[in-house]
Amino acid sequence: MTTLIRLAGVEDVPALHSGLSALSADLGDPWLSTHDDLRDAGFGARPSFAAVLAEGPDGLMGCAIFSPIYSTMRAAPGLFVSDLWAAPAARGTGMGPRLLAAAAAHAGDLWRARWLKLSVHKTNPRARTFYDRLGFVPDAGLDTLVLEADAFNALGDT
Repeated sequence: MTTLIRLAGVEDVPALHSGLSALSADLGDPWLSTHDDLRDAGFGARPSFAAVLAEGPDGLMGCAIFSPIYSTMRAAPGLFVSDLWAAPAARGTGMGPRLLAAAAAHAGDLWRARWLKLSVHKTNPRARTFYDRLGFVPDAGLDTLVLEADAFNALGDT
């Protein structure tokens, strides 16, 4: 089976929406993004992410969403992979590593990225095992913190 992995364009928003909503369903996460949200955020005047798609003879086989990140500690740009999804038929075939490699290559071209960061759900030990096998390690001494919308908006009041 031949699979093509390529950088996504605005015409791929429906496929991205399909893959990412399947990822949310797999994880039990709420799914709030619309086609318009993905189009505006990824392909509008100021894109905040890039994406790669894996396509096979039967359609979408996987996708990854990634954004630039910079580390003064590493003195280098990197990429943050916020979403990685492989279709059930593609799991166990090396699709995940191929998608990550494609994202890393594109981030290298786009932002000169030299390292990769991602988060993994604590309730997803299978994903953690997958990332461990690839050589990912915890970012020692760091906890991931999130400032949600209301608190984010309140920053302007300080």
